[in-house]
Amino acid sequence: MRIDKGELMANPEAAVPQGAGDPLIRLLDLAHQAREARSRDELAFVLLNDSHRLLHYRQAALWFEGAGLRGLSGVVEPDPNAPYALWMRKLCAHLHDLNQAAPAAGVVAIDRHQLPEALAAEWSEWLPGEALWLPVPGAAGQPPVGGLLLAMDEPCPQAAWPLLQEWLHVWAHAWRSMDRPQSWWQALLRREQVAAEGAARPAWWRRRRVQIGLAALVLMLLPVRLTVLAPAELVAADAAVVRAPLDGVIDRFQVQPNQGVARGQALFSFDQAPITSRLDVARQALATAEVEYRQIAQLALADPRAKSQMAAVQGRIEEKRAEAAFLEDQFRRSRVEAPRAGIAIFDDPSEWEGRPVRTGERILRVVDPHQVEVEAWLPVGDALPLPEGAELKLYL
Repeated sequence: MRIDKGELMANPEAAVPQGAGDPLIRLLDLAHQAREARSRDELAFVLLNDSHRLLHYRQAALWFEGAGLRGLSGVVEPDPNAPYALWMRKLCAHLHDLNQAAPAAGVVAIDRHQLPEALAAEWSEWLPGEALWLPVPGAAGQPPVGGLLLAMDEPCPQAAWPLLQEWLHVWAHAWRSMDRPQSWWQALLRREQVAAEGAARPAWWRRRRVQIGLAALVLMLLPVRLTVLAPAELVAADAAVVRAPLDGVIDRFQVQPNQGVARGQALFSFDQAPITSRLDVARQALATAEVEYRQIAQLALADPRAKSQMAAVQGRIEEKRAEAAFLEDQFRRSRVEAPRAGIAIFDDPSEWEGRPVRTGERILRVVDPHQVEVEAWLPVGDALPLPEGAELKLYL
């Protein structure tokens, strides 16, 4: 729709809630901020975040044709490869194409049900129910060069649109005024050309253009190292992982986090009460089976039928002996020792004591303080093909 500036003067309070102050004063204040902005990043931040003074919205996105997504509200440096940024880029490109087809449309209230299926399916995942598309005007007589997307929970009244469009015109004028001036070397060559027109032509090797060209050629021959900055930390190399040797409840730790330990030193122990009771029962059952075997062996001397029972009793003795040996091994393993010398790395002991664990669950690590490595994380956009042995600097 076309916006008449007379509507803006006739109903200025329509863009904001009543009692929030004069919206025209806030528009003038925003225009002053746009003129005082020292860079395009600062100018984009003003549009995305300070426009909230004219309209209560939840999210905002600035998009330009050719450059893509320029900024998001509440984010200093948006990740261009994030799923939200990729989806928002497709949505803004689609809205811009629609606006190019109908350049007189101006501010547009987006109906998500009329979007392509691929965009409408993910709308509820990223944006609230209502949204506006405000084209960023180009130079005089030129089509829009991008757009501002404002997403909100409640529909924006059309009476508020003129104020928003006027603010965007002011902002776009400040954005275009930040075009880069003539570079220093272009100005220098121009001055040399003007000076040479009124003087005798010098030798070719004394000409400023030749000197600048030779200097640029020398600079191009110098190797340029490709570097990247990433967050990193020092981690242990070849750490010995200590896992739970059995199912049970950890009773207490004999060491503290980051404490030095020796090989074979006790680290922690399980609650031995269940294992001890089962071991006592198994030992008693073994002793009973052995007594029963001796009685049957004595009876077999006088009663041939007792000999047939000796094999069965002998089998029960072996079974009870194996069960007792297994529980004795469990009892020994309930006291976990350090597999090597180093430093014990684990969480707060109070979070482990009394906690049931499963066999194989990692409890702590024993690391050698002299064997460390650097672990760094690179985003997909900054991934480099680093050769083996590449130089690395760690700033602690």
